[in-house]
Amino acid sequence: MHYETLEARFSKINDLNHALAMLQWDDAAVMPSGGGVARAEAVATLNGLIHDQLSTPEVAELIQATADEPLDAWQRANVLEMKRSFDTAMAVPVDLVTAYSKATSICEQTWRRLRAANDFKGVLSLLSEVVNLTRRRAQCLAEAKGLGHYDALLDTYEPGLRQTDVDPLFSSLSDFLPECIDSILARQQPVIPIDGPFTERRQANLGRLMMARLGFDFDHGRLDVSHHPFCGGVPDDTRITTRYNESNFLESLFGVLHETGHALYEQGLPSTWRNQPVGSSGGMALHESQSLFMEMQVCRSPAFIAFAAPHIRDAFGGDNESEKWSVDNLLRHVRKVGRGFIRVDADEATYPLHVILRYELEKALVAGDLDSADVPDAWDEKMRSHLGLSTTGNDADGCMQDVHWFSGAIGYFPTYTLGALAAAQLFQSATESIDDLPDSIALGEFGALVGWLRREVHSQGRLLATGPLIEKITGRPLGTEAFRVHLQDRYLD
Repeated sequence: MHYETLEARFSKINDLNHALAMLQWDDAAVMPSGGGVARAEAVATLNGLIHDQLSTPEVAELIQATADEPLDAWQRANVLEMKRSFDTAMAVPVDLVTAYSKATSICEQTWRRLRAANDFKGVLSLLSEVVNLTRRRAQCLAEAKGLGHYDALLDTYEPGLRQTDVDPLFSSLSDFLPECIDSILARQQPVIPIDGPFTERRQANLGRLMMARLGFDFDHGRLDVSHHPFCGGVPDDTRITTRYNESNFLESLFGVLHETGHALYEQGLPSTWRNQPVGSSGGMALHESQSLFMEMQVCRSPAFIAFAAPHIRDAFGGDNESEKWSVDNLLRHVRKVGRGFIRVDADEATYPLHVILRYELEKALVAGDLDSADVPDAWDEKMRSHLGLSTTGNDADGCMQDVHWFSGAIGYFPTYTLGALAAAQLFQSATESIDDLPDSIALGEFGALVGWLRREVHSQGRLLATGPLIEKITGRPLGTEAFRVHLQDRYLD
């Protein structure tokens, strides 16, 4: 069968992507700085090889030939994903693929070094090259797919997603969040400070304990350190990274819990289809829903903090009788709402405003309405507008805080907030489906919850697109109402 020939080819492509993922993890986590240029060349070569494997007339002929073959639903979905990969590869010439790969690798490596020095000018020329190559790539994809340039980039991270889908949701959030945040701040109880230092070793031990209790398989994954937390690797070798702040253990802990949500998704993908496109994770909005489901919906709940509090006290030698280590005080810490500079440390109420800011700026970058040199000033203007803060002279906590643009991930940011909306809807459905869920969480028993995610989300791979899958699970299209109700229930009722 022609289909079997296609499966064999895409299994080899999967192996190349596996190798690429490991090289990129190593680059971010353990590679010495002097290896950067050589690594960028190797990654570009590998990306070029993957492109060559995809963009051949033979692939097109095989895909067309499968139309007459008796395939089941999973196989048909697999062919659609293969065609999607083929179409994308055919749209972008290999010289642009390799140039983009080199530019993003070098720019990201330089960003890691210069962010701490607050040196935007030092990375500006590299960022400008990344933005220019991204515009070229967007043009190629747009022409091939009949889309606008920014929509073409959105489509690479969340297939089928368009600005016309994002804009109404973000408009709804912009309408109710400012007043909601003001109301939360007016009612918010003060926290009792929990003083450090909290050593990296103790934080890492606590993080690994929480990962294991949630269901992370350490025989097929690990936890390391990087400049920007991420989950990478492959389902059978899933890599999580975090960063440690010895004065605030909660930043790292909840970063680990966030990335564990991603990792559980990867480790739960359908094993039967593991080396095929249909067996890979869904769009990034769905992926972000899994991280935010775990971090925000589950782990900032009273039930989870009741479970975690004794482990937190044990990890750092906290006094059981001290009010600062109490469940109530820890809960107030993890639910503290405030307008801050850093997106990854933001609470769930202000977080969407950080994403909307980036969405507005990256659309302007792609359209050519914003020059890379003007990003710091534009960022400051948006930060003042959305969050009432100024980043003038503070690019490290402004436009340099995220790795995304420096690594070429332009068009990714909307998926974070779409993921938050999906997580709220999914958690409502999980709560309705699982008896006594809060009681189980409070006991540190997560089997039923992770099992529900495995059945409903993880095991589905790419059989359905994100929108239809969310609607199938929750009974309604993705919207803002569940998220609004969640904020109301958690912070105001």
